[in-house]
Amino acid sequence: MIRLLYFAWVRVQIGLDEERQTLPGSPMTVQALLDWLPSLGPGHARALEQRAKLRVAVNQVFAEPDTLIHAGDEVAVFPPVTGG
Repeated sequence: MIRLLYFAWVRVQIGLDEERQTLPGSPMTVQALLDWLPSLGPGHARALEQRAKLRVAVNQVFAEPDTLIHAGDEVAVFPPVTGG
């Protein structure tokens, strides 16, 4: 099981701040996770429509598409952060 955290408009589309999910396979790449998440429901599907605009962190470290996710990991999905 992993802990998924959602931020900004991703959270709004999904309707959750966080959830726990059992991965269909472990380990799983970030890319595979992003391919799988829309199957969880219409809110997830809407949030993942703009996948190119999303960032992912695994255990609070920015992740690449080939980063592996294991049971027990924390995965955050969020739009790019800007400062000013």
